[in-house]
Amino acid sequence: MKLSSFEVLTFDCYGTLIDWESGILQAIAQVLDAHGRRLPPAEILEHFARFESTIQAGAYLTYREVLSRVVDEFGRELGFSPGPRERASLPESIARWAPFDDTVEALRILASRYRLAVISNVDDDLFALSARRLGVEFHEVVTAQQVGSYKPDARNFELARERLGVPIDAILHVAQSLFHDIAPARRLGFATVHVNRVSPHGGSGATMPVNARPDLEVPDLGTLAEMVLAKE
Repeated sequence: MKLSSFEVLTFDCYGTLIDWESGILQAIAQVLDAHGRRLPPAEILEHFARFESTIQAGAYLTYREVLSRVVDEFGRELGFSPGPRERASLPESIARWAPFDDTVEALRILASRYRLAVISNVDDDLFALSARRLGVEFHEVVTAQQVGSYKPDARNFELARERLGVPIDAILHVAQSLFHDIAPARRLGFATVHVNRVSPHGGSGATMPVNARPDLEVPDLGTLAEMVLAKE
């Protein structure tokens, strides 16, 4: 892949730039503990992926409501009824989800060479909480709330391409989730980089498993930034 041929890098946020698995596990474990329930981290993430994808595939709801309903589904699965504060605890925890250790410096390097954009399955106000932690200004931010749908829906990628105003071959989409990002982006003709941040808990982590072949795979965002620097 000739990295210098691209003008724009588009990013997924959660799982790619922000360590959402740690945030999800901490928030859900607190709810489960309050009801005397225990699950291994890998099972919590597997349940999360299944619940989230099912809810997002239905009629559009804000991501805040999606996450509240995910908590409801944990209750149904494990036999308890979460209260209002517990339902709100998962979306409210997003403000505390931290970037991966390599994210901020890698984005700084990449921003000096490309226009950067985000395509994220989130609400505008929730992304704003995360954006403060990322250290760069994005040229475009496309959220699920703006589109009224969630990736892997093609509309989220199509709106981003329309707003960016460049040919599709000038855009490189960078993401961790094969399900939400790499597979649909490839179908639409985007070049893709899979940031394969392997879940330390095993399995496919907080996303549904799917087969997809990216144009390039890296273990983290810092490696992509190093590759860009090496090409100069």
